[in-house]
Amino acid sequence: MTINIIDAEKFKKAFFSGAYNLNNKKEYINELNVFPVPDGDTGTNMTLTIMSAASEINNLKDPTMAEIASAVSYGSLRGARGNSGVILSQLFRGFSKEVKEKESMGVIDLSEGFQHAVETAYHAVMKPKEGTILTVAKGMAHKAKDITTLNPEIDIIAFLEEVIEYGDKVLQNTPELLPVLKEAGVVDSGGMGLMTFFKGVLSSLKGEDIVLDESEGSAVKEEGASDKAAVGSGNDEISTASITYGYCTEFIILLDEPLMDQQVEELKNYLLSIGDSVVCVADEEIVKVHVHTDHPGLAFECGLHHGQLTRMKVDNMREEHKERVVLASEVAAARKNEDMNSSITNEPYKKFGFIQVGAGDGITRIFKDLGTSYVISGGQTMNPSTEDILNAINKVKAKNIFIFPNNKNIILAANQAASICHDKKIIVVPSKTIPEGITAMITFSDEMTPDENLKEMIYAMEQVKTGEVTFSIRDTSIDGKVIKKDDIMGISEEGIESVGNDIKEVTKELIKTMVDSESGLITLYYGDKITEDEADDLVKELEDSYSDIEVDIHYGGQPLFYYLVSVE
Repeated sequence: MTINIIDAEKFKKAFFSGAYNLNNKKEYINELNVFPVPDGDTGTNMTLTIMSAASEINNLKDPTMAEIASAVSYGSLRGARGNSGVILSQLFRGFSKEVKEKESMGVIDLSEGFQHAVETAYHAVMKPKEGTILTVAKGMAHKAKDITTLNPEIDIIAFLEEVIEYGDKVLQNTPELLPVLKEAGVVDSGGMGLMTFFKGVLSSLKGEDIVLDESEGSAVKEEGASDKAAVGSGNDEISTASITYGYCTEFIILLDEPLMDQQVEELKNYLLSIGDSVVCVADEEIVKVHVHTDHPGLAFECGLHHGQLTRMKVDNMREEHKERVVLASEVAAARKNEDMNSSITNEPYKKFGFIQVGAGDGITRIFKDLGTSYVISGGQTMNPSTEDILNAINKVKAKNIFIFPNNKNIILAANQAASICHDKKIIVVPSKTIPEGITAMITFSDEMTPDENLKEMIYAMEQVKTGEVTFSIRDTSIDGKVIKKDDIMGISEEGIESVGNDIKEVTKELIKTMVDSESGLITLYYGDKITEDEADDLVKELEDSYSDIEVDIHYGGQPLFYYLVSVE
């Protein structure tokens, strides 16, 4: 079988096949993660990212190449979760930008798309690390260029077979570039996810489309499916009293050319002149618009000045309200976790706002007591997407908003959200742990500029050592330690410090490695599986062991981690 051209229909089928292959094998990819901690995991994050793109494509009827490319870019960008998901979204974004003007793709187009994909992804990562998904993508792009230079007439299937074969070789070499992979005896999980996607694409082009394993679940909504399960998604907190404008209007502008910040502001101001509840998020290629108005046509007409419109949707909110009243009691229960954020709705605009990412009712309460505007429920196993962070930004009424990811796997998604938000100044504080986020928040001064605050926050975080106590989810060997499933682990910034079967003893051993002659304060946040009495017993033993150091304890209520620890 030979193929010389990929048209829109083949492109769509191939993308779905690749997405489904990744979805079906995500648990295997998760198992390749080096650290055996409960995690958001690479396979899961990449799957959620790619399924967001698949959902966007699925909403299109008889799409053109340009529409598919825009849907892939937009969906993956908004749905990106974790570092692996963000990098995957940037690969898709670069590729889509290269091919969106094509009516079909040949091998030269594919090769050029690969080059642009890698350039975009490397540019998005502050300090690219080799031995990762980036290395695999770069190797495939180089191979693609070599092949088309030597044989520009090569068949697409033969071309992809060679590229994928070489990608597998690069993947197998990742342990030589990252010692931690070699010690654990695994290849890079992100690279494996990328290869899994491409193998699904190739399978489709050969006439063997990968089918979604329904047992794994799917984020792709069937065409024509109702949105009612979302209970008025996008129209939160409406009541008959507050419906000044009757139509919830949403659409996406496929830009003729990128908008300047001033143009985005002008668009937003116009929308405010004909309605309220305006959300206007722009990047280089698209603008997502949401507005409540009595004249949807005027909103659409304004959008048409900047490009083509897609995903247009108009809902009669007064009519929907009658349905939602019936569901009010059920919705109230579902929104229980949002109670602490609800006070934002009627706040006036402030100079500064703060968004923290964290899990646990105690952690949320601590953040709120420190002045946090909005807490995104998430963390280790629940990496919020770029869209989740953008939604939080839209809910915080402030001109300058600090975002604290509090997890190294969320920083890229936060940066990506900041890069496409133009109507507020977004400052991403690179906090990798909950204690760092707390320390940085304490450091804030409203007498300093945002940039001055960021500098002080980073300095303050550098003075704090942080650790965590959790359990192993698999057998492995790392940091010279043999670890069995369900072992208790004490992990510092340097790696796994202590392993055992007793939570208290492992925690004490972890703290011992963190304390030095300059330490003056040990702070512990105990999780939802630790009782207050157990926490108090640990504090007493620590006070006996470190009589010249203050020991502080707080209820965090965080899942998965028995204790979060900071030493300063």
